[in-house]
Amino acid sequence: MTATTRTPDADVHPMFLDRWSPRAFRPEPLTDAQLASLFEAMRWAPSSYNEQPWTVVYGHGPGTEDHKRVLGCLVPFNQSWAHNAPLVMILFGRRRFAGSGKPNRHAGFDCGSAWMSLALQARVLGLYAHAMAGFDEAKAYTELGVPEPDFEAMAAIAVGAPGDPADLPESLRARESASSRVPAASFVHRGRYSPAG
Repeated sequence: MTATTRTPDADVHPMFLDRWSPRAFRPEPLTDAQLASLFEAMRWAPSSYNEQPWTVVYGHGPGTEDHKRVLGCLVPFNQSWAHNAPLVMILFGRRRFAGSGKPNRHAGFDCGSAWMSLALQARVLGLYAHAMAGFDEAKAYTELGVPEPDFEAMAAIAVGAPGDPADLPESLRARESASSRVPAASFVHRGRYSPAG
């Protein structure tokens, strides 16, 4: 499914419609320039006090030791399809502000902005990114060497060029399409919150 099969209710740039989360990826490694471009997009994401609290640990190239290490942090269901994605990573957020040492309750919000920057830059490059909640947080800390007291494991991400849905496990092939969205009116409230119904 592409942007042409998603219909917005108001004028919006096509890149927002064209961004979705496929599971079918081609295993060919990304170029160094593509990797640099994705991480550069994350670098320029906005954050509270410009803290840029995100940290990623990635594996690149199916079958490489670093790719297997990161992939091994995913739950088996996600491993069943993400093993073909040439780039897999875990996104972490720093728990405290670097300057004051105070808890940064905005870190998750900021990491989400970095994720969206990466996802949109992936589309600019002809790639797709798929974020996942299904990973073993404890394993991510131990296997990837990230200190849990300092960082919170936020999400796993797979990136690559679109692949053939026929290569997916049979149970996933029919689900390989872009999803719809609830209307904006269901979450936008002017002046005061008013529950639906």
